[in-house]
Amino acid sequence: MDTQLADFIRDTRAGQQAEAILRKCVHCGFCTATCPTYQLLGDELDGPRGRIYLIKQLLEGKAVTEKTRTHLDRCLTCRSCETTCPSGVEYSRLLDIGRQIVEQRLPRPLREAVPRKLLREVLPRPAVFGALVRVGRALRPLLPSALADKLPPEPSGKAGEWPAKTVHPRRMLALAGCAQPALAPNINSATARVLDRIGISLFEEKKAGCCGAVRFHLNDQAAALDDMRRNIDAWWPHVEAGIEAIVVTASGCGVQVRDYAHLLADDPVYAAKAERVSGLSRDPSEVLAAERDTLFHLLRQSAVPQGKLAFHSPCTLQHGLKIKGVIEELLTVAGFELTPVADAHLCCGSAGTYSLLQPELSQKLRNNKLVALNAGSPRQVATANIGCLCHLQAGSLLAVRHWIELIDEVLE
Repeated sequence: MDTQLADFIRDTRAGQQAEAILRKCVHCGFCTATCPTYQLLGDELDGPRGRIYLIKQLLEGKAVTEKTRTHLDRCLTCRSCETTCPSGVEYSRLLDIGRQIVEQRLPRPLREAVPRKLLREVLPRPAVFGALVRVGRALRPLLPSALADKLPPEPSGKAGEWPAKTVHPRRMLALAGCAQPALAPNINSATARVLDRIGISLFEEKKAGCCGAVRFHLNDQAAALDDMRRNIDAWWPHVEAGIEAIVVTASGCGVQVRDYAHLLADDPVYAAKAERVSGLSRDPSEVLAAERDTLFHLLRQSAVPQGKLAFHSPCTLQHGLKIKGVIEELLTVAGFELTPVADAHLCCGSAGTYSLLQPELSQKLRNNKLVALNAGSPRQVATANIGCLCHLQAGSLLAVRHWIELIDEVLE
């Protein structure tokens, strides 16, 4: 795709990246076939190819309009189009550039600006968000149903308990994150218990926090980069001490941490550290797959038939991290009968804060996904991302769990 970039961006790193991405696009339209919003709306401008044209116009100096912002806002950033694209177009990177230009040049009305401001300030702060979650659970009967449904039930029993203080020679660091500790504290502790059984100690660094995805995708990219630098500073002593990996149990956060190297590439202080941190980032499925002989032996000793299970592969797992089939194999060895899920490549509609900012589209996508997940009559649903878990659970009569919790329970 030929383009003539405007003066304001031509000689910048963002402009150079955008031009390289645009030149890869051959207008084939394969991406529209796997775009969730295009499937719902049937509008070319609500598919990747149409949005690429809109961003191209911005980069060439055309006026920024409400129409452009609306179509860019509707994108889930699910990256399904990137998986489909035969030319390797890095659509999500181009979208980040386009959205930042729109945000800078077209102030939002208060009805849009205020919710985004609140989300940017509350979600990335675990102490504040955790307190609000506790208040929300206490007042659940008084909350609007749309908000009450977002709150998982209070953890009970051993949920959140880490393994006994056995120190293994092999040590890994876990990202605590921002929303997950309040909504589902058992996910990281279950991961720690599973890794403990195969001889790996997992621990959290409390000085780290939000991975940066919340602010980044709400177009406060400067603050997001500060979140990333804070995490790198918190983790760096452990990196220097020789940790094997940084385990990120939410696939959405995993994509963001893997992106630190790219996003901080121009930072003379943090570029090398960011590259090292990105290289250490692992989804728990990658850690367990590398220990498959030991783990499979334990699972086969413990496993009994666990019944039917539907697995929802988050977009960030399959399109972002490019992990496919690994978790499904682990669950099968653990004794679960996985049911078929139609259109498994399509987004569930969670997409971080998308479910709050685009509720109508989000709920349609969730309804479609739940129909597909329930088609095989499973007993429960598993997923790999806290956002998808909460979003699906809000509309599901079946329990929705993180897959690592199920592996932990089988090993028990």
